[in-house]
Amino acid sequence: MLLARHGQSEWNAVGRWQGQADPPLTELGRQQAYQAAARIGSVDLVIASDLERAAHTAAIISETIGVGPVVIEPGLRERHAGEWSGLTRAEIERDWPGYLEALERPPGFEPDDVLLARVREALDRIHEAYAGAEILVVTHGGVVYTLEKDGGLPFERLPNLGSRWLAHRGDRLELGERIRLIDDEDPAQPPGPAAEAEERHVARRQVSRADDGRI
Repeated sequence: MLLARHGQSEWNAVGRWQGQADPPLTELGRQQAYQAAARIGSVDLVIASDLERAAHTAAIISETIGVGPVVIEPGLRERHAGEWSGLTRAEIERDWPGYLEALERPPGFEPDDVLLARVREALDRIHEAYAGAEILVVTHGGVVYTLEKDGGLPFERLPNLGSRWLAHRGDRLELGERIRLIDDEDPAQPPGPAAEAEERHVARRQVSRADDGRI
């Protein structure tokens, strides 16, 4: 499976935390999907989260490469952001001061273990139904980050239409390389509050390790 993040959404473009809210793609996001389709090559199946930004990205790619219809899998939707859905970084800092810096989350935020279990169940269903197929899965950054974290990989921001190869081995998931499916992102697009918070958290860990002589 090639797990790809969706194209740019309207909330991506203005730096709003999305979670399971359902903003549509921007015109740039639609263009990104067409550009990605030219690089996908041949796949047997296209599967997508049921959220609009992923499903629409998948539909554009599916129609362009002539593989369809898109199979919708709700278990691949983004992490629920709870009370932060729709908020910008500044609004979160105003109402939950210090939370982002400390990597704390509001009560309604979907925990890592719950998200991972949901996504693993969805990937198991896909494997059982389509074992042996080469599949494009259009999903969300939070889904890919959580699988990478579970696989012991360090955090690295995933841009729109960034992707990660994944092989389902029955009893385990095997992560492959990351691939960019489009050229450079829109330079005006902010990375988003979740990615910014995680990037700063990783940087602080690296500084701390340097201070105690571990790097």
